[in-house]
Amino acid sequence: MSTHETTAADERAHSASDPIVEIRNAEVVFEMDRGVSRVLDDVSLEIERGEILGIVGESGSGKSMLASSMLDAVVDPGVLSGEITYYPEDGDPIDVLALSDHELRQLRWEEIAMVFQGAMSSFNPTMKIRTHFEETLEAHNYSLGEGMDRARELLSDLYLDPDRVLDSYPHELSGGMQQRTLIALSVVLQPNVLVMDEPTAALDLLMQRSIISLLEDLKAKYDLTMVFITHDLPLVAELADRLAVMYAFELIEQGPTQDILHDAGHPYTRALLNSTPNLDAPLEEMRPIAGSAPDPVNVPAGCSYHPRCSLATDRCVAQDPDSRPVDGDHVVDCHHWEDAADEIPLNHLANMEGDR
Repeated sequence: MSTHETTAADERAHSASDPIVEIRNAEVVFEMDRGVSRVLDDVSLEIERGEILGIVGESGSGKSMLASSMLDAVVDPGVLSGEITYYPEDGDPIDVLALSDHELRQLRWEEIAMVFQGAMSSFNPTMKIRTHFEETLEAHNYSLGEGMDRARELLSDLYLDPDRVLDSYPHELSGGMQQRTLIALSVVLQPNVLVMDEPTAALDLLMQRSIISLLEDLKAKYDLTMVFITHDLPLVAELADRLAVMYAFELIEQGPTQDILHDAGHPYTRALLNSTPNLDAPLEEMRPIAGSAPDPVNVPAGCSYHPRCSLATDRCVAQDPDSRPVDGDHVVDCHHWEDAADEIPLNHLANMEGDR
C-alpha cells in the first residue's frame, strides 16, 4: 500500500481547483476466512465540478467499489475508511462518512445519484415506471406535479415518449429504453453529480454510442458533474474530460483524456489500450495483457502490476511507487514510466483521435 503525503505544492494545486467530491486514502476491506480482502487500497481522487471523469480498468479492479464508497454504500461486512467529502455549491463541506442514515438517503438522490449496470434489476417489475418516479419524488418531499413535469422533460431529452414509458412496466421497454429511463429517474431530483457504473455494458454498440451522445447533451442542459465507470476505455474516451485508471484496487494513472490516449505513462494503461478490440485494426495488432489480475487477499508487494510488467525490476518488487508528474495534471504511479513508451508502443487504437 502506498502512502501519499500532502506537500505544499499539492495544497496550492488543490486551492486552485474546484472539487465537488474529494476522496482521501479510501480503503475497503472484507474479513474472510482465508484472510483480509482489500478491495480498495489507499485511493485518493478529486472530482472537479462540471467535469466528466472516466474511471477505467479491468473487471475486478475496484471501480464499482470506488463508486459505492463515494456514497458510503459499501455493503456489509465491508468496512470503508478514509475521507469522502462532498462540496455543495452553497454551504459547508459535507463529511459523507459522518452522515446519518436519513442524511445519506437525501445525499444519494438529491446531491449524488447513481446509475447501476443492468437497468432491469433497478426497477420493481410489478410497478409501472410512473410509480417509480412518483415514489422517488414523494420520498424526498418534492412537489409531485413539478417533479412529474421534470420527468417528462427528461424522458423527452433522452428521446423517449413520456406517455408510453410512464404507462409501461419495466419489462415492456427494450434494454436501451430501460437504461435511458433509469438515467431520467436518477436525475429527476436534480442532483449535482451523476455516477454511472457500467451503464451501457449490456447494450449493443449502436445503443452505447447513442447513450454517450445523449449524456453529453444531458450534462450541458442540467449542469451535471459525471463519473463514468467502465472497462471500455475507447467508449468513455468519447465522453470524458479526464481519465483515472485502476489496477488491483488502486489508482495508477490520472490525467486529461487525450494525454492518457496518446502518452500513457503506466505500462498497464498502455497494455490496456493495446488490448482493446478495434474493427479498423488488424487482429494481429491486438495485444492481450499477459497474466491475470491479483487476488484481493494476496496482492503482490511493491508495485501490484510487477508480475505482469515487462519493465519490472527489483525496485518494483520491493517498493510501491508514489505518484510522479508526467505533464501538467497527468500523474502516474510507476518507477519506470519514462521508459514505458519505448517498451510498449501504442498500436492503431491507442493513437485514435477522440471525437471530443
